[in-house]
Amino acid sequence: MTYRIAVARGDGVGPEVVESAMQILDRVSQVFGLDFSYHDVLVGGAAYDATGSPLPEATLKTVDSCDSILFGAVGGDKWDGLPHELRPEAAILGLRKAMKAYSNLRPGILYPQLKEASPLKNHIVENGFDICVVRELTGGIYFGRKRTWEDENGERAEDVEEYSSMEIERIARKAFQAAMGRRKKVTSVDKANVLHTSRLWRKVVEEVHLDYPEVELFHMYIDNACMQAVRNPSQFDVILTSNIFGDILSDEISMLTGSIGLLPSASMGDGKRGIYEPIHGSAPTIAGQDRVNPIGTILSASMMLEHSFGLTREARSIESAVKKVFEEKYHTEDVFMEGGKTVGTQEITRLIAKNIENGAN
Repeated sequence: MTYRIAVARGDGVGPEVVESAMQILDRVSQVFGLDFSYHDVLVGGAAYDATGSPLPEATLKTVDSCDSILFGAVGGDKWDGLPHELRPEAAILGLRKAMKAYSNLRPGILYPQLKEASPLKNHIVENGFDICVVRELTGGIYFGRKRTWEDENGERAEDVEEYSSMEIERIARKAFQAAMGRRKKVTSVDKANVLHTSRLWRKVVEEVHLDYPEVELFHMYIDNACMQAVRNPSQFDVILTSNIFGDILSDEISMLTGSIGLLPSASMGDGKRGIYEPIHGSAPTIAGQDRVNPIGTILSASMMLEHSFGLTREARSIESAVKKVFEEKYHTEDVFMEGGKTVGTQEITRLIAKNIENGAN
């Protein structure tokens, strides 16, 4: 069969990292006899410049006809003065809404070969770690009521944090299902000592847990979770949390791996279709210079093969190729490695592609 992939290159380094991921997918198609068809769509600042909208109707129409989306990055200083609804970032929010992508899976993996790239001491990360953050993506304070007004104390603003039991239940099930295929441990992160939404969160998560008796469930306040991630990241398996807490915590974990450029993500709903993107931004200051780390996007493509297309063996071939490159001590400039060899975007992509071929043989 042909797997139809919408390609949203975006702004800044987005086109470069997406191109690298496509090269890896092309190598996988050659080695394993698959057929990927790519369908370019405009998003972000590039879309605004061309059409006056960060997410044109033509993009949504094409996305609707595809099996999943490979997304680069959006944004940049050029568009900072635009109204909120026209800023490049509105594209990714609009896509999540259109696809009902309420769950965000963010693996945070520190490979033992990269332990010196982590800011943590070696004795903490001697054996690396493997954490999966399951973040609720379409609710909470990011999507709640917002307003700004003036009173006798001057200007005042309000952002409302709001969750329903349905929203919490469906993301909790995603986390428990993920844990069943891993080490069977879920840490639910909230602020139940202060927030009513967190008290409801904890109540619903405990109810869902009854359907997954094989999985251990732990509760942790967000401030303690941030501390524990630095103190002992290997204690975590699956972290389940809300939109804003997941945003913050997953970025913290990304830096513990050595570079935000290494981390992929998948945004999905109840079906197989998803949005696959690195968690980094558009980094316009290094765009077009062969300096950006494409591995987060390459691993996002690997997640697409596994989660949307059911191609687990092919996904593992990409992951193995990335590990092989680390074992050979190749890395991009954002990753420190003792005695390593620094290469550019195109060369690290070529090396990963070569190892997929070698691995298949």
